[in-house]
Amino acid sequence: MAGYTLITGASGAIGRAAALKLAAKKKPLFLHYHQSKNEAFALKEKCEAYGVPVYLVKSDLSKKGGAEELFKQLHSPVHTLIYNCGISHYGFFQDIQEKELYELGNLHLLNAMLLTKKLLPSMISNKQGNIVMISSIWGNRGAAMEVAYSAFKGGVNSFVKSLSKETARSGIRVNALAPGVIETPMMAGFSDEERAALKEEIPSGRFGTAEEAAEAISFLTSEKAGYINGHVLDINGGW
Repeated sequence: MAGYTLITGASGAIGRAAALKLAAKKKPLFLHYHQSKNEAFALKEKCEAYGVPVYLVKSDLSKKGGAEELFKQLHSPVHTLIYNCGISHYGFFQDIQEKELYELGNLHLLNAMLLTKKLLPSMISNKQGNIVMISSIWGNRGAAMEVAYSAFKGGVNSFVKSLSKETARSGIRVNALAPGVIETPMMAGFSDEERAALKEEIPSGRFGTAEEAAEAISFLTSEKAGYINGHVLDINGGW
């Protein structure tokens, strides 16, 4: 049996789409979730319908120790990591609470690094591995009212570019996907007027879909992307 693919935040829109895409390609899966238990179990059943083994793992990656909690539940080597966790904090930077800052840092960057660190020895031993971090357009450009989120996603991008230089000789590729506006439940808080104004800013005139993000993830983790390493792939409709 080939090594497993671990998808964090698998019950979210992009994580779910990626899980289904990879299950269809007969990839064994570890699907991580924190609070969305029902959604995770439903996704597990849909993925298993493709005839692949699927296991659920639960941990809170916004907390210190979240990566360790997750790692202890993995019973088989992980060949591919898709780190797809994220919450945003909208507001002026001076208003963010220290607790919220640490939660954002743990979730977006620190536990991403710590989980990768735990998975690397097996990948290096096997001389193969794939890591894809889900970053954000704001990790490249920065966004007012989302300063901490932008800073941590920028850290993810630097982590990807730096780590890839260390691991390339061991057959391990490290890349990131930087989505713009993707049609997910996170967009539910926007009014019709706000959505229309946002679409006007995007050259393609629409939001991306979770399935389009999943296609990009599938490509980055495939042999077709074998010479792509240390890259942050924009998926933003030209925004």
